[in-house]
Amino acid sequence: MGAARLTSQTGRQVRAPSNWLPWVLAALSLMAAGCGPWTAGEPGSAARAPDRTAIQVGTTTSAYDSGLLEALAPAFEAANPEYEIRFFAVGTGQALEMGRRGDVDLVLVHAPAAEEEFVAGGHGYRRRPIMRNDFVIAGPPEDPAGIRGAGDAISALQLIAAGGGPFVSRGDQSGTHARERSLWMWASVSPEAAWYREVGQGMSATLLIAGEQQAYTLTDRATLALTGSVTRLEELYGDDSLLENVYSAIEVRAAANPAGACALSAWLGSAEGRRLIESFRPGDGAALFTPVAGGGPDGGPLAPCTTGPTEAHGTEQTQPRNAFSRAWDLLTSG
Repeated sequence: MGAARLTSQTGRQVRAPSNWLPWVLAALSLMAAGCGPWTAGEPGSAARAPDRTAIQVGTTTSAYDSGLLEALAPAFEAANPEYEIRFFAVGTGQALEMGRRGDVDLVLVHAPAAEEEFVAGGHGYRRRPIMRNDFVIAGPPEDPAGIRGAGDAISALQLIAAGGGPFVSRGDQSGTHARERSLWMWASVSPEAAWYREVGQGMSATLLIAGEQQAYTLTDRATLALTGSVTRLEELYGDDSLLENVYSAIEVRAAANPAGACALSAWLGSAEGRRLIESFRPGDGAALFTPVAGGGPDGGPLAPCTTGPTEAHGTEQTQPRNAFSRAWDLLTSG
């Protein structure tokens, strides 16, 4: 069976994994957290204004599940009435694969090494950092492995392994999964089947499964905040530079709507886009994301949107390399 599509009340279409039951359970948990109801829909069933051109965006479940993108889209569309946004919420690996196939116009993802490979392979250009939050290690309040007192993220994972977990991994080639695998590598730990389980699901579904098993997992702070009341998991370790989580927009070279992709990327990095990202505070009012200024003045285009992929080539690797990127370079340099 292929991927199912869900349609939000706003009419925006979102693609869910073909193993849809955990995803639906995750959606129900988000409804309980106040992120809005969902209704099932067939491909193409969402209402669309006939005079608008779609911008297809491949993005991550962690970014979409937070509710931020649904909050940003109406403001962009009001300022750019010629466009409407369609989101496809999958893992970073799937989003980048959609970009390689030309199925989307823009990707908004959070796996620096994979992003650099995507651009270097000629599949994308004008890579722009948009916002950041943090990964955290979540687990049951009792914290049987005692990671609250760990000195750093690596030590926390070593404690989990020494205590026999359990640990639930997304296992879906997402940005979160990529970061988790790298952290295990840094910790010199090979997770064992006796205490480690890969579930192949998005972030909300993974948190639900971890909650059911009272297990540890790596998650972004935003999704944990929105699902914590349902999963009964808590943030047990964070605040390590290796857990920095940056989301970047990359224009797809094979895009059907390159002008729309550039317009949306530039708007997300603009003063207005950054203001709305900063002011997004659902639930208890805590900020879930911190905006990152773009490459140009006022966060504008790294190169003008009238500049095509070839001319923009020199601007596509302007994102500052964070602690994780530098650590990854050291790890893979031989």
